Amino acid sequence: MKHFIDREEEWKFLEDEYRREGSSLVVLYGRRRVGKTELATEFIKQKNALYFLATEERELQNRNAFQHAVAEFCDHELLKNSRVDNWEILFKTLLAEAKSEKLIVVIDEFQYLGKSNPSFPSILQKIWDTSLKDANMMLILCGSLISMMESQALSYDSPLYGRRTGQIRLKQIPFSKYHEFFPEKKRRELIEYYAVTGGVPKYIELFYAEKDIYSAIDKNVLSRQSFLYDEPNFLLQHEVSEVGSYFSVIKTIAAGHHKLSKIAGNLELKQTGLTKYLKTLMDLDIVEREVPVTEENPERSKKGLYRLKDNFLLFWFKFIYPNLRYIESGQKELVMKKIRTNLVDGHISYIYESICAEKMWQLSAEKKWKFTFDKVGRWWNNDTEIDIVAYDREGADIIFGECKYWSNKVGINVLEELENKAKAVEWKKDKRKEYYILFGVNGFTDDLLKEAENRDDVVLSN
Repeated sequence: MKHFIDREEEWKFLEDEYRREGSSLVVLYGRRRVGKTELATEFIKQKNALYFLATEERELQNRNAFQHAVAEFCDHELLKNSRVDNWEILFKTLLAEAKSEKLIVVIDEFQYLGKSNPSFPSILQKIWDTSLKDANMMLILCGSLISMMESQALSYDSPLYGRRTGQIRLKQIPFSKYHEFFPEKKRRELIEYYAVTGGVPKYIELFYAEKDIYSAIDKNVLSRQSFLYDEPNFLLQHEVSEVGSYFSVIKTIAAGHHKLSKIAGNLELKQTGLTKYLKTLMDLDIVEREVPVTEENPERSKKGLYRLKDNFLLFWFKFIYPNLRYIESGQKELVMKKIRTNLVDGHISYIYESICAEKMWQLSAEKKWKFTFDKVGRWWNNDTEIDIVAYDREGADIIFGECKYWSNKVGINVLEELENKAKAVEWKKDKRKEYYILFGVNGFTDDLLKEAENRDDVVLSN
């Protein structure tokens, strides 16, 4: 299996920071399983570097562990057997014993140090200001608890604010890179794998060896021994205090309730009571608020819908969470049957829309149209929904798109329906130039292919 796909930009940034004159402080963070530790540990190979993994233990235990790591790194016998109650002494020992080449120190799961001692960011700030910033070293602070990393290292209120020389928020890998993980698989299979693994390297690694998506789900998600069986609980339990309440909100959205009023009604809560849950889930990159793409003031729009951004969580809350009682009682085959029956129409076809939206940017870079758009998204009103609308805010060109994850070929009737639906979009209606794109995972009928060949405003893609 190939590693470090789609991490070239982050790797280059780290190398640039390493090569710059003087010291640098980089914050590397993102959701769990996204590959932060692997990126950091691969980056420091063959370099003068110390890697330290913080734990959820008390500060004393972490400081003792760091002391041992420093003593081993510096081969410092006296330090190994000394009692040190000061972080600054440990860092100064590191600097004194360091070689002439730049020293890298990686503190992984940094947020646990601030959790055990809320004043630790202040302690590190003082050490940085008095010793490290002029010492020709690179300090990398890694963390998985997004809310804690932001409050301890990135926010304006953090003592470390203004000290960092850069930050990397590591994201999931986009669908366009999946063929590099699975070069032997066809596009339809890649879509299936992406719809469940959602670009998380650790999940991709698990699914890699399986022959198809259903055997991968059976082995890696439905098995009570697999870590993915309880993954959402693991992801949320350190980030939020009321895991059950957040589970209820996520489950409601996954079930198809996207309007604030519908979510609140389903949970028998006031809309104002939902605010903190939705804000936290958006901060964690789990939920997003979406408005029709042509809305001029998205923040003020009353048409906002809440959707799950994470493909795996969406899958888990659709198919696993509602059926836990069956799995726990040994009826795994019943759940697998439900998944086989509903996975395509109930999940993959929805994810396919986001894949098509991603491909719009690729097609634009390939000059499929004579203009360059700057916005892509879904559009809807009370009566009509269009999968993709892309347009140039400064110009008058607009593209309407439909995505069909069908076993059949897409016919000319879909193009005609799309042309009719486009009439509902008011954006520059009297002076715009309209284009159309149809995505069909299983291809197109002969009459549609012929129609597209004779028109310069129609594009077909898979």
